[in-house]
Amino acid sequence: MNDVFDSLPNFEPGWVWLTGAGPGDPGLLTLNALHGLRNADVVVYDALVGEAVLRLARPGSVLEHAGKRGGRPSPKQPDISRKLVRLARDGKRVLRLKGGDPLVFGRGGEEALALVAANVPFRIVPGISSGIGALAYAGIPITHREINSAVTFVTGHDATGAVPERVDWGAIAKGSPVIVVYMALRHLAGIAAQLIAEGREASEPAAIVARATTQDQRVVETTLGDCASGHAASGIEPPALLVVGEVVRLRAGLDWLGALAGRELVADPLDLGRSPKAG
Repeated sequence: MNDVFDSLPNFEPGWVWLTGAGPGDPGLLTLNALHGLRNADVVVYDALVGEAVLRLARPGSVLEHAGKRGGRPSPKQPDISRKLVRLARDGKRVLRLKGGDPLVFGRGGEEALALVAANVPFRIVPGISSGIGALAYAGIPITHREINSAVTFVTGHDATGAVPERVDWGAIAKGSPVIVVYMALRHLAGIAAQLIAEGREASEPAAIVARATTQDQRVVETTLGDCASGHAASGIEPPALLVVGEVVRLRAGLDWLGALAGRELVADPLDLGRSPKAG
C-alpha cells in the first residue's frame, strides 16, 4: 500500500487541492483524497463532510469549517475563496474538502476560478457524487438496460434558495426517464407538481434518500405524487435527494444493505406493483 501512496502526486506548499469527500462513507474516499488528508496543513471543509472523514486528517493539521446550510448563518462564498488564496499565499498545503464531488453542485468551479485569478496553483480531485453513491447504497441503479439509457441531475434550489428558474422542467419531464434532484426537500411539493404538470405520472415510482452511505441512511419509497406527504410523514431531514423513475422499483431486488439486515430480496422486481412503502 505504501508503494501506491509513493506514486501519488506531491502535495506542495502553496497549493490548494479542491477535493471531493464522497457522500459520507469514508471508505468511498479516493486514494488522492486520503493522500491529501494525510498531508494537508489546513483542511477547509464543508458541512456535509462527516467526522469519520475528518478523523483521517494528519495529526496537527488545522481543521476549518466553511460549511453552507440553508436557513442558517453561513460563510459567504467570496470569503471562502479569499481564505483559500490567503492560506496558499502563506505557504500552506490547503485541502478544500467538499461533500460528494467538488464540481457537482458544489461551487468548486467558482473557487477554482478565484484561485486562477489569484495565480494560486491548484489540483481538482474528483469524488463520488451523492447522485451516484446514494442510489448505489439505496439499491437503486441509476441506469438499467431495460428501463433507461439517460438520466438527468438537477439541483432543487438555486443560489437564492428558490426553485431554479433557468431549469427547463418541461424538457426534463418529457426527455429524461430518470431524474435525480439534489437538495430537493425544501421545494419537494413544488418540484413534484411541476413535473406532473409537464406530463409525468403522479403514480411514477420515486424515492427519497437521506444521509446516504452513513449509518443514519434512510430511504423512503413513494410515488411522485405522494413524495411530499411521504417526506412529511417520515420526518427525514436534509441532506437528502429525490430520485424519480422506474429504476426505483428495482430496489426490491437490489437493496443489499437491507439484505445484510435480513430483508428478503425479490428476484424479479420489474413485475412488482407500485404501492408505495417505506424502507
